[in-house]
Amino acid sequence: MTRSIVVGLDGTDQADAAAEWAAEEALLRGTDVHLVCAMEPVPEAALSLAESDSDSDSDSDSEEPWARKMTARTAGELRERHPGLSVTSQVLPSGPVPGLVAAAEESDLLVLGSRALGSVAGYLLGSVGLAVAGVVARPVVLVRAVSAGSTPRGPVVVGADVGQPVDSVVGFAFEEAARRHTQVLVVYVQQLPLHAGTGPAMVPDFRLSMVPEIKRSVEAMLEPWRAKYPDVEAVTHVAVGSAGPELVAAARGASLAVVGRRTRPTALGARIGSVAHAVLHHSPVPVALVPHD
Repeated sequence: MTRSIVVGLDGTDQADAAAEWAAEEALLRGTDVHLVCAMEPVPEAALSLAESDSDSDSDSDSEEPWARKMTARTAGELRERHPGLSVTSQVLPSGPVPGLVAAAEESDLLVLGSRALGSVAGYLLGSVGLAVAGVVARPVVLVRAVSAGSTPRGPVVVGADVGQPVDSVVGFAFEEAARRHTQVLVVYVQQLPLHAGTGPAMVPDFRLSMVPEIKRSVEAMLEPWRAKYPDVEAVTHVAVGSAGPELVAAARGASLAVVGRRTRPTALGARIGSVAHAVLHHSPVPVALVPHD
């Protein structure tokens, strides 16, 4: 059974864009949307102080009504723009990180707003968003605020590794392309050895000689996916250099960029790889971060 798409709201334009993207995705999937606003819990000491001062308004007294009004308004706007779409809303008192992670576990997909170039505002690309995206077991889609009608309808771009192909990442990209009736652009970037950049003039020839062999490996990796999704055209792009910038460049004009995140518990906390970081911070289109072993 397909479960809800959960959207984290925080009142920003980016969160509103995330809600709209989730609504369109829910219609493609035939599921519903669940809007959540996770507030920071108020310490008991602060509550006692607020109760003792009847003439002052506590932050919680003002924040919770605002959160409920904001989520209800967003839900109503989505229903108005998308008749027939089931939209529910909820205010969570458990705090942004635990609240969003818990809500995501009950869903198929978590959608959050994102700002470009690492600006810390709202949920995403700040400490809260990175913490959530780094630990949640579901795919997370990060959506940037865009002008009305400017969302690209191009291919789904996915970063792939022929040495260690990840079915969950590539499969997510093919499923999204099938829903959108568009093609998949599979990008593989071969990073040069560190000494190659300081080598003689033969380096460009070395780069060119690598591409045909790598492309054959990528095509072989895609054979089972082409068989499973015969209506989805899969196009390959092989480059030699730095994966992050290449994926960001390939995503221009795409409808969605898909990257993987390895699930590896560590005492240092959640980790998102350097390639995923680059795409999250600089992609001009929504980014799906798909966890894998």
